[in-house]
Amino acid sequence: MSYGGWADNPELARRLNGKRVIASVSGGKDSAAMSLYLRELGIEHDRVFMDTGWEHEATYEYVRGPLTAKLGPIREIRPPKGMVELIRSKSMFPRGNIRFCTEELKVFPFRAHVAALADAGHEVVNAVGIRAEESPARKLFTEWEWSATLDCDVWRPILRWSFEDVVAIHGRHGLLPNPLYLKGASRVGCWPCIYARKAEIAFVAKTDPARIDEIRALETELTAGREKRGTPGRATFFAREIAGEAKRATPIDEVVTWAKTERGGVIPMFDPPADEGCMRWGLCDTGGPK
Repeated sequence: MSYGGWADNPELARRLNGKRVIASVSGGKDSAAMSLYLRELGIEHDRVFMDTGWEHEATYEYVRGPLTAKLGPIREIRPPKGMVELIRSKSMFPRGNIRFCTEELKVFPFRAHVAALADAGHEVVNAVGIRAEESPARKLFTEWEWSATLDCDVWRPILRWSFEDVVAIHGRHGLLPNPLYLKGASRVGCWPCIYARKAEIAFVAKTDPARIDEIRALETELTAGREKRGTPGRATFFAREIAGEAKRATPIDEVVTWAKTERGGVIPMFDPPADEGCMRWGLCDTGGPK
C-alpha cells in the first residue's frame, strides 16, 4: 500500500506499513469526511457499508450514488438476516442488555470480513469516523485501539475534528451530505435506532410514517406470538424511560405521541456504554452536535 501524504509522519507510516486499511462508511457525515481525509493524504483504503436492512431508502441511494461517485467503490456487507428477519426469528426486539442488532447485523459480519482478509494474508486496520466532541463517552476514546472483538487495530483519524472541520472537507470536495440531514435529521443510521432520541422519533414519525406503520405491525405480530406461547407482556420496539417512572414497554403509537410533546425523558438512554455498540467501532452514524 502507498501512503504518499504521510511520508513526513514516521509513526503513522510505521503503523500502516503493509496494512490494508478498511474504512467503515455509514452514509453519515463523519465517515464520509474520514474517507475524504484519507484520500487527501494519499492513503489507499477500501470502503465498506454495513447493510442492516433497516436504513432509510435515502441512505441507500446516497451511498450508492453521490458517495460512491466521490469516494470510489463501496462494498456492501449484509448479514444472513436483516433487522426484520432477525426480530422475527428471535421473537423479540433488541434491548440495551440484549442488543443483538449491533452484534448480528454489524459486528459479526464485519468481523467475518476482516477474518477473510486475514486468511488471505492481509493485516487489517479499521479506520472509523468517530469524533470526540460527539459525546462524553467518545471523549474517552483514543486515536488507536486494538479491538479483540474485530481482531485488528482500530484507527480514528478524525477523533479531534470539529463539526466545522467535517463541513469544510465536504465543501472542498463538492460533496453534499446525506439528504436526510438537509431535511432535519440528526443521525442517519438505523431508522430508527433502539437508542433514538425523542426528537429523532418525532422526525421519523413526521417524515416516514410508513416506518412507524412497519414497527406497529411488528409489535402486533410479536405480541400475538407471545400470547400464543402464554408469555405475559407486550412486545414493543422501545422501552420508555421517563423521569420518576420505571422503564416499561411502550407501544409505538404511545411513543410517537409522547415524542411530539415537550415532556422530558429519553427512549432509552441514547449512548451505549463506552466499550460497547456499533458506535465504538464506527459501524453506524449515531449522531452528534451540529
